Amino acid sequence: MEKEMLVHLKFKEGKLETFTSWMQSDEGMGVRKSVAYPEKTVGAMIPDKSGMLFKVNVHNEAGMKEFVTGNNPTAKAIYEECVDSAQLYELSKINL
Repeated sequence: MEKEMLVHLKFKEGKLETFTSWMQSDEGMGVRKSVAYPEKTVGAMIPDKSGMLFKVNVHNEAGMKEFVTGNNPTAKAIYEECVDSAQLYELSKINL
């Protein structure tokens, strides 16, 4: 089942470019594809470049939680190097 979620990442100082490069690499794309649909992901930079927000369409919620907490075996090293903190939120549509 597809679920919309919001990820808020805060980066360690100076690690934004390192993390975004990894996310766009073959290795990073492989991890992203295993938990969500990268083609549906919308990212936004926090104005002071201390972090990012991502709206993702998740197809593997348990895998997404593992990824965002830095416990995914493939992503663990990059998270330890670059990510200061991460939060994951479930999104739900509000009918107006």
